[in-house]
Amino acid sequence: MLLCIVVISSMVASCGANLLQDFDLTWGDNRAKIFNKGQLLSLSLDKASGSGFQSKKEYLFARIDMQLKLVSGNSAGTVTAYYLSSQGPTHDEIDFEFLGNVSGDPYILHTNVFSQGKGNREQQFYLWFDPTRNFHTYSIIWKPQHIIFLVDNIPIRVFKNAESVGVPFPKNQPMRIYSSLWSADDWATRGGLVKTDWSKAPFVAYYRNFKATEFSSISSNSFSDEAVQSNEIDANGRRRLRWVQKYFMIYNYCKDLKRFPQGLPAEC
Repeated sequence: MLLCIVVISSMVASCGANLLQDFDLTWGDNRAKIFNKGQLLSLSLDKASGSGFQSKKEYLFARIDMQLKLVSGNSAGTVTAYYLSSQGPTHDEIDFEFLGNVSGDPYILHTNVFSQGKGNREQQFYLWFDPTRNFHTYSIIWKPQHIIFLVDNIPIRVFKNAESVGVPFPKNQPMRIYSSLWSADDWATRGGLVKTDWSKAPFVAYYRNFKATEFSSISSNSFSDEAVQSNEIDANGRRRLRWVQKYFMIYNYCKDLKRFPQGLPAEC
């Protein structure tokens, strides 16, 4: 069943048909590559270095779509990060991070939201498919009212604007798109118990079909969050969101009473 997304604001769409036009390869020497006349990008990781890229453009409220095919085989210790971020000590950030694992074990999809330099809003999921066999679409919808994370157009997480109860929300700092492939075997797989097997290097992740849809003329007071969300995610989408969170969510900071003994964060 397909999820229907209805966009209710005016928008300016920029379809990134050519990755050469939209992204700069920023580190890793020749480990990051764009080929097929700008249709495909790859990042690779070996024992000497990982690699990364960033968007040429900054965005303030947008829907960002990218198709990824993750590192296959034994990817333990590797992290493929794909995120929006501003710069500086009070930066905002919206994260997808894919934590590798040994062959046959599932990837963990780690999500987080930073506002004014503060994160600690992690939710983690298993995926309901093998993300290394084919390309899948990972999307972020960022509006003043909320941030929605989607996988293959299925919403997996909604982070609502809770400024009314004193929680900062990313809404003033334009952000670039970043992605990197790097080794974090001190924590990424089973808390660092499983290390990267460098005999399997190079590890490679692939990207294609980038699209950015910028939202214009949005006021944070234009719509109530309930009105925006009910139009943004239809009834089937809300069912799928509940399905993902019931069967595939493996960590939710809003349920972690041991971590927050003084009380859960206000937005929870």
